[in-house]
Amino acid sequence: MRVLTMAKALNDALDVGLEKDSHVMIMGEDVGRTGGVFRITDGLAEKYGEHRVVDTPVAESGIIGVAFGLAVGGMRPVAELQFMGFSYPAFDQIISHVSRIRNRSQHRFTAPMVIRIPYGGGIGAAEHHSESAEAIYAHTPGLKVVVPSTPYDAKGLLLAAIADPDPVVFCEPIRLYRAVKEEVPEGWYEVEIGRARVEREGADVTLISWGAMMLETRKAADRLADDGVSAEVIDVRSLVPFDAEAVTASVSKTGRAVIVHEAPRTAGFGAEIAATIAEHCLYSLEAPVLRVTGWDSVFPLKRSEHQYLPSVERIVAAARKTLEA
Repeated sequence: MRVLTMAKALNDALDVGLEKDSHVMIMGEDVGRTGGVFRITDGLAEKYGEHRVVDTPVAESGIIGVAFGLAVGGMRPVAELQFMGFSYPAFDQIISHVSRIRNRSQHRFTAPMVIRIPYGGGIGAAEHHSESAEAIYAHTPGLKVVVPSTPYDAKGLLLAAIADPDPVVFCEPIRLYRAVKEEVPEGWYEVEIGRARVEREGADVTLISWGAMMLETRKAADRLADDGVSAEVIDVRSLVPFDAEAVTASVSKTGRAVIVHEAPRTAGFGAEIAATIAEHCLYSLEAPVLRVTGWDSVFPLKRSEHQYLPSVERIVAAARKTLEA
């Protein structure tokens, strides 16, 4: 085992995928010569050549359109869109073609492709570089949507996405690229898409999150523990398929739930989780389900990021509110 950051774990997953299967290729802006804007593909072009690690023009719609054609033709492309805010020009290709090909062709064709999208705030970036629009892709039938929060999960989920017969939108929390290190196995292994992880068991309240917000959620659980509150922490990991069973089992046990995400509140994926809890855990709930989210506004510039992103204090306050009910 090696101790890796998420950035290194993702690079390792791509390396393993390229080595194992000649049909796997990487494409995107600056992924080759410079190793990607976040250096996730660093060294892969030198190792596998420019025909398997392909620098593309700055044309997101073209990147996904070409990747889609390659996938239908038998390749397994991993396409990178540098930031989630840059993915919108490609949305027509994703929603009109990538997500529909299995249904449109009556299962004669699939699109075994991965769309890697670095996303999220807390990095001091400019407009269009810090958005969290994962709910848009989760709302699109035909796509799987995955969000890792640890290096181990990042590698295992990316390899599972590469092996998947259908398209996977792989959201990578930028703030976590080099924030956490842990032991990561060498070689090929997969983390099952569609399974949440109960990261911490508890009895009083369930804290539910994914991606970079797991940092604050873990700290909130620690702070609650200092006050004698036992919080169960769930890392959703996969928005589509969503592991409703793991979430509802936890909330049925604790009777209380706080959902945390940095995307805007209205129609965020947290609303879907809250609805699922209401449908399946109504008679177990001791308090209303609460959400701690970003605000319904454009993501702010650097000096105001701390006012937008959910804080440990906001999460703790929400959890305490459920305990007062």
